[in-house]
Amino acid sequence: MFGIGGGELIFIIFVVLMLFGSDKIPEMARALGKGMRQLKDATNEIKSEINKGAEANGLDKSLFDIKSNINSEIDKAKESLMSNSADLEKTKQEIDEIASGPIKRQGR
Repeated sequence: MFGIGGGELIFIIFVVLMLFGSDKIPEMARALGKGMRQLKDATNEIKSEINKGAEANGLDKSLFDIKSNINSEIDKAKESLMSNSADLEKTKQEIDEIASGPIKRQGR
């Protein structure tokens, strides 16, 4: 959680208790929670406005098409690499068979 260890968290809680007292902490926690909720709502509202604008301009469909085209090209490249890999493995096996067989010496 934010790079804070257990001991550090306990120390922070202790300092907050000493500074504000136990009666003020629930009020502060409610205010902090309310502020975080408002921030989350504002962020979601901004996201929805961006999505509505993209839909109105047709950008969401074009982005989806671009993504699907990229994925299909990646799939084609993977298939090509896999077939090339199989061909290379077959060639390697043939070379190994030739190299492991008896070697004929040429007479001088």
